[in-house]
Amino acid sequence: MFRNSLALLERLPDAYVLAAGDVMLDRFVYGEAVRLSPEAPVPVVEVRRKTWTPGGLGNVVMNLHALGAKALAAGVVGADAKADALRNLLGGALTDGSPGFITDPDRPTTVKTRVIAGIQQVVRYDEESTRGVGPAVEEAYMEGAAKSFLRAGALTVSDYGKGLLTPKVISFLLAKALEHGIPSVVDPKGEDYERYRGATLVTPNRAELSLALGTDLTRAAGERLAEGGRELMRRHGLENLLVTRSEDGMTLLLACGKTLHLPTRARAVFDVSGAGDTVVAVMAASLAVGASLAEGASLASLAAGVVVGKVGTATASPEEIREWTAVAELAAAT
Repeated sequence: MFRNSLALLERLPDAYVLAAGDVMLDRFVYGEAVRLSPEAPVPVVEVRRKTWTPGGLGNVVMNLHALGAKALAAGVVGADAKADALRNLLGGALTDGSPGFITDPDRPTTVKTRVIAGIQQVVRYDEESTRGVGPAVEEAYMEGAAKSFLRAGALTVSDYGKGLLTPKVISFLLAKALEHGIPSVVDPKGEDYERYRGATLVTPNRAELSLALGTDLTRAAGERLAEGGRELMRRHGLENLLVTRSEDGMTLLLACGKTLHLPTRARAVFDVSGAGDTVVAVMAASLAVGASLAEGASLASLAAGVVVGKVGTATASPEEIREWTAVAELAAAT
């Protein structure tokens, strides 16, 4: 299985993926917790360094780029300095002719700030607007994205509930993918999964699956988790489902009725933030070059094992995946 994953890795530079949805900046503030504050029962963090990385759709793009795949990104940003920073960070990762980012002057560029003490996240705060974009932005966005379907071999939709993916926009994206005969992978948000009908694959985590079903499956595994996933598929006519389980791996539910439980095989787990973006990127790139869902999920499990072993929003390069595959093979043989 591991050898097949590496063979697929060699084909990913031929993948063209249209990455659509909510783009944001992830800001990480790193330091050490030196004492408790006298003002409240919270730690005082002495800041050592700060970093900015693309998040959400931006992290999907960075993961596609790290894999050697070609990313065609379509998002919406505010008319602010954060948008300029985001464009600069993503510049080298975007394929020529990418739709890029529509400016909406009525909203800020989304920023998520995480404060890390040592390797522990102690707080996160968000600067954003979740109000739906207006008709003019919808039309401009769809017009820009439409051109990329002529080049793309797969579509990803990153739904973080930030207002871009209105019913009209998400319906347009999934319909266009079907029209052009390309697979689509959706990273979902919220309770309304009817909006994802027509997608090739939807990738909720256990918390998102629990919210959509109204049943607590946050610690579920095995048959119980599979039953919950199948119920969601029945309710909303979803074709295939990949339930991500953080450091515990993922469960792939196929339209044919087959269920695959895949461990993450992480060497160590430091931070699961952004791991879902890695899974989406690997799955879409794999499908774009003709791989099966099972083949893509196998490679995604290895890539996820790489990224959860890093602190902060991260990517998995082919070299890192190969190195970790060798470790996983050795572990499986002993």
